[in-house]
Parts: sequence; C-alpha cells; structure tokens
Amino acid sequence: MSTTVWLRKAGRDAATSTAPEGGVDPWWEIRTHGPSAGTDGGQGQSRFAYLERDLSSGGSDAYRAARKDGARSFLLWTDTARRQLLARVVTRSATRRSSAVFEVLGGADESLALITHERAMSNGHGRSRWTVQQAGGPDAVGVKGNLFWWYVWWLLFPLWLAIAVGSVVGGGGDIARMPRTIRWKASGKEALTWGSDGADFALATAAEGWDLRVTAALAALVKSHEGWLGHPWDEGK
Repeated sequence: MSTTVWLRKAGRDAATSTAPEGGVDPWWEIRTHGPSAGTDGGQGQSRFAYLERDLSSGGSDAYRAARKDGARSFLLWTDTARRQLLARVVTRSATRRSSAVFEVLGGADESLALITHERAMSNGHGRSRWTVQQAGGPDAVGVKGNLFWWYVWWLLFPLWLAIAVGSVVGGGGDIARMPRTIRWKASGKEALTWGSDGADFALATAAEGWDLRVTAALAALVKSHEGWLGHPWDEGK
C-alpha cells in the first residue's frame, strides 16, 4: 500500500496555535496517509511535520535572494515548539537557470538523500527533471509533465495568454497551468508520483523502502518550485 505525502496550510485552530514564544509559526505542515501514518490528523491522516524555512544565515531577505538562484533550506519539526528535528534540507550547489543539488539530513545530521533539480532549459529535454538518490537505494528520476500534454499546452498557448490578459483586465477567470505531474522511475519501475488528487498536489510512493523523511522533504522541495503561476510555500517574507 502506498503512502501519500502533501503540504497543508494549517489554520490557527486549537491544535496548532499553542506554540510558545519563539516556536514555529504553524502555517505549513506536512500530512501523510498510508500504512506509515497514524490517525492523529483524522480519517487515517497523520500530521507528520511542521515546515520552517532555515533563516539562520541572514534572515528572510537573504533567504529570498538565495532562493532566486535556486537555493532552498528548511527544517522539518515534529511540533511547533521545536522539541525534535526530524530532518532538514540544505543546498549543496545552485546555479541560476541551471541546476541545484540539495541534501536531506536526518535529525542527527546523517545523510538521507541527495536531490537534484535540473531546470527545463538546461538539460536538453525541455522539461525540468528531478533525481532522487536515497541512501542505500537506486536513483529515481522524474520529469515534469507528460510530453503529450506539453505539446497541447504550447499549441494552445495563445489561448492561455488571452485568458491571462482577460483575467488581469476583468479581475476574474482561470489561467491554465503548465503540466505539473511528475513520475519517478527507479530501475525501470515507477517509484514516486507527484500528482493531483482533485484538490491539491501530493506525493505518493509506488514502491517500498522510501524513508518518509525523504518523501516529505521532496514534497516540500517540489512545492517550493511552483513557478510563476503557483504559490510556493517558502517565498513569503
């Protein structure tokens, strides 16, 4: 049975508004559903972690400046009081308009995985590519969007552009998003899928052996690369 991981913007309810002074502002959390998830989130869901940008090197302005070059750094906590660090993501290298390499570290700073993001115009495929190298496992490679739907999207681009202009002028209307589904394969078999469940996008495991900390970090990374029509969780002030 697969495990599903997704990001949720938490409401300021009784369950998430009790952080002490200096605790994590609980606006984004990672939830899971599946055999490795508990039931504290209701309906078989589990609240796995709280997300926090790592602002230790210069604060929000420095983070946002580095973000433009592809860098990301964030922490996954078990609770809003920062009592236990589950994992953290650090940037090992990042080049604007090219690629970035991230490392997922456990709470004891042990290496869990390397994740490489290659931008669409830099890899010769015309689609961004994500490679996940989990410690002790095979590489999993996924590209953004189905090739057929990319052809359709670009074929109808004048229509999407007209709708976008109409939305700005009229203050309404929906703009078609670029294809966003990502399917990772490892050793020729599907391993992970980033796709829509009808409401929002989630990451589902199609194979056993995935560390939940790695899939949670990957979901947060992909969500932080939403593009100019999206709403990345980590870009705010």
